[in-house]
Amino acid sequence: MFTGLIESTGLILSIDQSNNGLKTFTIQDDTVIQDINIGDSISINGVCLTVIYFDTNSFQVQAIKETLNITNLSMLNNDDIVNLERAMLPTTRFGGHIVQGHVDGVSEIIHYDNHSDHIEIKLSIPEHLMKYMSPKGSITVDGISLTLFDVYPSDNTATLSIIPETKQKTNISHRNIGDFVNIECDILIKHIDTLLQHQGGSKYDL
Repeated sequence: MFTGLIESTGLILSIDQSNNGLKTFTIQDDTVIQDINIGDSISINGVCLTVIYFDTNSFQVQAIKETLNITNLSMLNNDDIVNLERAMLPTTRFGGHIVQGHVDGVSEIIHYDNHSDHIEIKLSIPEHLMKYMSPKGSITVDGISLTLFDVYPSDNTATLSIIPETKQKTNISHRNIGDFVNIECDILIKHIDTLLQHQGGSKYDL
């Protein structure tokens, strides 16, 4: 589990693909590398992956075809910047919101305005995920815990306002109109939706 508070950004050094579609990403970093082990979970642009190798300045993770199909990891290239967060500890402050690292889909940036004190972004949200969007609600964008500013169900869009601290510590400043970002909806809303779907059904007796 993660909090959506990005610890560091990493540089994609290489991407190797096997015959069965498995991709291995080698990522350079000098922050999370200080305390990781093989088998650890780490969030790469909001996708929970497993560390399979590390050395003094880089580590490797792998993504299967199913993960690549639903996330923007398939769009990554060498020298791209990715957001990194290690799994949270029970002793750390929970400053963001509950993030599983299970991406629900990708959204296209259709508006990007870089102001002096913030960045304003508008996302095109997949129609089937709009029911999880609510003004002032939580959303994870490329692993970043953010607050939805406005939600527009009529055209399946939502806006975000990015503060300077987030701009400085994440890869959001490298984004442009037309880029696709990973989104994970609030797990609490998704659980409530699932329970309501089964209300009166055979699986749950609420």
